[in-house]
Amino acid sequence: MTSIQLWTLIWVVLTFGLYVLIAWRSRVADTEGFYVAGHGIPSVANGAAVAADWMSAASFISMAGLIAFQGYGGSVYLMGWTGGYVLLALLLAPYLRKFGKYTVPDFVGDRYSETARAVAAVAAIFVSMTYVAGQMRGVGIVFSRYVGIEIFGDPVIGGVLIGMAIVFFYAVLGGMKGITWTQVAQYSVLIVAYLIPAIAIAYTLTGNPIPQLSFGSLATDLNGLQQELGFSGYTDPFTAENRNMLNMLLITGALMIGTAGLPHVIVRFYTTKTVRDARASAFWALLFIAILYTTAPAVGVFAKTNFIDTVEGASVNNLPQWVVDWQDADLITIDDKNEDGTIQFAPGEVADPESTNEIEPDLDIMVLANPQIAGLPAIVVGLVAAGGLAAALSTASGLLLVISSSVAHDFYYKRFRPNASEAQQLMAGRIAMACAIVVAGWFGINPPAFVGQVVAFAFGLAAASFFPIIVLGIFWKRANAQGAVAGMLTGLIFTAAYIMATVPDEAGAIFFGLDPLFGISPEGIGTIGALLNLIVTVVVSRATAPPPQKMMDLIEDIRYPGAAPATRPH
Repeated sequence: MTSIQLWTLIWVVLTFGLYVLIAWRSRVADTEGFYVAGHGIPSVANGAAVAADWMSAASFISMAGLIAFQGYGGSVYLMGWTGGYVLLALLLAPYLRKFGKYTVPDFVGDRYSETARAVAAVAAIFVSMTYVAGQMRGVGIVFSRYVGIEIFGDPVIGGVLIGMAIVFFYAVLGGMKGITWTQVAQYSVLIVAYLIPAIAIAYTLTGNPIPQLSFGSLATDLNGLQQELGFSGYTDPFTAENRNMLNMLLITGALMIGTAGLPHVIVRFYTTKTVRDARASAFWALLFIAILYTTAPAVGVFAKTNFIDTVEGASVNNLPQWVVDWQDADLITIDDKNEDGTIQFAPGEVADPESTNEIEPDLDIMVLANPQIAGLPAIVVGLVAAGGLAAALSTASGLLLVISSSVAHDFYYKRFRPNASEAQQLMAGRIAMACAIVVAGWFGINPPAFVGQVVAFAFGLAAASFFPIIVLGIFWKRANAQGAVAGMLTGLIFTAAYIMATVPDEAGAIFFGLDPLFGISPEGIGTIGALLNLIVTVVVSRATAPPPQKMMDLIEDIRYPGAAPATRPH
């Protein structure tokens, strides 16, 4: 066992032990505790939990790698995900908290109709399941690279099964309450793990330990370095094929309204004691998220600079140890095409015979590999791995709760067993959670070829389904059930069909690889789907009978802070 594996194992044992201890102390015995933590989470703690829930493995592991290799084009993730949170905090969270239900389908069902609830529940399960499969896969990859615990002869299987066991323990035992307090601990782990190497590398490269203030001059140097190798400048806009101005706008829009519509983030605001606490927790979450998101561009510049300095011109027979390690994990591809014994880093893919590029890393490894590339000690490398696991598990647990509540609360209790006792509802929630963990683990171990693509588009599907009807449901009293159902189905079907038609067919059998209409990337089609949802909801609502006066009065009441509670008992 190497020193990096030893320190990773130590950090994993310590952090996982902490999660289990918190879960045991947070176990619940009723549905209100299981679904919304008894509405008893303080605003600061809920802000940290929201930040952990929202910052998935994609934010911690992937985002800086995407920025590092896409430069200006990678900024869509920063703008989209951050902007989406602001939309959620300002437009939705306080009003949904005042409505006071357990789930997003719960709001849709009570605001519109039981049919709308069923459509929303199916959409919530689909979006959450595709998203959580990617998180579990990320857990398996981190374990396989850094810990190497094999089960059934495969370290990825070992990692996924261990992750499933930990999530099973604290999610099934404590529901939302256990998940919330565990996420507070996971936020602490992931933010420390992200900042320590960023500060150390910033000081090493620039002499300034503050990443946010030090990477600007280095980005200018990186522009010149890339141009010497045949790339466009790192900060030059609209240079990538699928990142023209139209697609930058559409992808950013899809990520923004998709993030604001993700049910596992929305449901977190149901856990505070009061509406005022929901507003306060939105502020705390934005602050906690900003710490990582303002650091990510700096990490991207540091990673790309160190990558080029380390591999360009390196001897094929004397590669840096970090390259060898990730090559062994099949996450770096090297092909000495001209057989000169050295690595040439150039535009294009290694598999493309017309490209002279001879090295191609998986972008997901850059944050994890960055400390090792910079020569930081093994204890820091192991801490970053533990941070990646914390990010993946925190989001996975929130998504699993959405799936559990959609099945047990919105289907079992609301549609089939309205007379179920408290104990039966709680048992149904725990069984649904356990089943969801098993399914998520299965897809984490055996990802269909299309999972990676679908995860990237989960935001588009969330944008095209939930966001318009939630916003209209709060701010337009005239929106009715017929309009909401027609709008959701239109947005979902259009967006899913466009994605299946235009994603390259090598991604899976369900994709057809057709040319995109007007060059619109499938990543940005969720913005168009959301607009269609909005238009159809408004047109159909206008053409049909208005909602009952009682419902319109209820919506009016929700929009005024300080008014009497508008919620109805569960």
